[in-house]
Amino acid sequence: MLNDHRIRVVIGSYGTGKTEFSVNYALKLAEQGQKTSLVDLDVINLYFRSREKQEELEAAGVHVISSSIKGRAVDLPAISAEAVSPLQDDLCQVVMDIGGDAMGARTLSRYRQYMVPGAYDMFFVINANRPETATLQGALSHLESIERVSQIKATALVNNTHLVKQTTIEDVMKGYHLCEQVSEATGLPVKYNSLLEHLVDQMPQQLQGTLFPIRLIMREAWMS
Repeated sequence: MLNDHRIRVVIGSYGTGKTEFSVNYALKLAEQGQKTSLVDLDVINLYFRSREKQEELEAAGVHVISSSIKGRAVDLPAISAEAVSPLQDDLCQVVMDIGGDAMGARTLSRYRQYMVPGAYDMFFVINANRPETATLQGALSHLESIERVSQIKATALVNNTHLVKQTTIEDVMKGYHLCEQVSEATGLPVKYNSLLEHLVDQMPQQLQGTLFPIRLIMREAWMS
């Protein structure tokens, strides 16, 4: 079981893999038989958004909420009014995928009334192989800007350090050590260590956080 609060907000810089984490998280909830909604609030990045896998996710039991303007050839920053519905439904497990910087976090601020302590988790996804969050100072700066604009505080860290299919256990551990530094500086716990399924057996024991095996759902088979 994923024993987090009912509302989960996923933030992180571009390329950290926050959408991949969000999609895998929502699928795990649905596999547990939970009523699950994935709210795509990314109106900044044009690529690798959860709405692109809507048919696959819906078939797996995940309700996807994204743009209020439908159409494959249409891409406008319009958030559906339906996004508030799962936040108000105490029986629904919610995963919110937020745009990758402070500008993207502006869309989150409109829902801050639902983000009361003890009712939500906001996971800050860190990829130590991305230049924006490759250092302690960079990660802290990025986190601070998102919290300031959204007016919502992060509750935990997610190590999602990867090089897509070329990811090694050394990459994962590099991210883990950075997350340890961020944790020490902020007091936020490392909640998950996200990694490809075939790397799980290589992870050292007794690390902070839970192992979170993922599948590469957002990247097509032809992508490296």
